[in-house]
Amino acid sequence: MENVTDETSNPFGMSVPGGAAYGYGDANADFHFIGDSPARHGGATTGVPFTETEAGRRLQSVLHEVGFAAEAYSDEPRLSNTFLSYAHPGVTEGEPTDAEYADQERFLDAELRAINAHILFAVGDRALAYALDQHTSLLDKIAPDTAARHAEQVRGRGFLVVPVREPEEWTDADRAALVSTITDLLDSDYRQTKGVATTIG
Repeated sequence: MENVTDETSNPFGMSVPGGAAYGYGDANADFHFIGDSPARHGGATTGVPFTETEAGRRLQSVLHEVGFAAEAYSDEPRLSNTFLSYAHPGVTEGEPTDAEYADQERFLDAELRAINAHILFAVGDRALAYALDQHTSLLDKIAPDTAARHAEQVRGRGFLVVPVREPEEWTDADRAALVSTITDLLDSDYRQTKGVATTIG
């Protein structure tokens, strides 16, 4: 079922106290990238996830290479088949506390349900811990370590989860591995991932 909205930024009308980098992109996307927060991955000023930081520039360059972004970098990227969200969208002075992450998880939950993508890309360890806990039964079997599992495919409950190492830590090989994984998924019948049994990919 397609979402009937042309809105790119905050298409579902979320309201986060104090300002936020709201979910952004194609509301009918099959590929959903989950980052950490504006404090870690940028967007406190622009209101757009994965902007204003080196992490954002590196991730956007990959999105451009695989055909998801019209530009290599923009503060208002033109995205297709891709949606960007944060585990904690709210703007804070420093990194959010554990309690603040827990409080704002509901915004991510709502966006995940609304977008209903096929593939979740968990950028950073906190996003991976969330994806493993909420969308697989593997948190007790797989450590939420994106450096160790970068660009692997982990099959979960209704989603395929792809861990993504912190972009600021990428080597050339890390970047190439992520591009290769996305390209392979685009070349496959990735829509069959919905509802698959939980296995380690």
